[in-house]
Amino acid sequence: MSETTSGPSVKTQERRSLIFLSVVMAPLLAVVVVSGYGFLVWVYQMFAGPPGG
Repeated sequence: MSETTSGPSVKTQERRSLIFLSVVMAPLLAVVVVSGYGFLVWVYQMFAGPPGG
């Protein structure tokens, strides 16, 4: 049996997924990565001291 999908419905779902990924997930992931890196640097500096110090 072959499964048929309706064209416009799939296109709409793909467009919503693209918008969700580019408008919500990409910026959220960028914020998480940058703030996680900043947190790691902050913790490292608590133990190692400030740079050049």
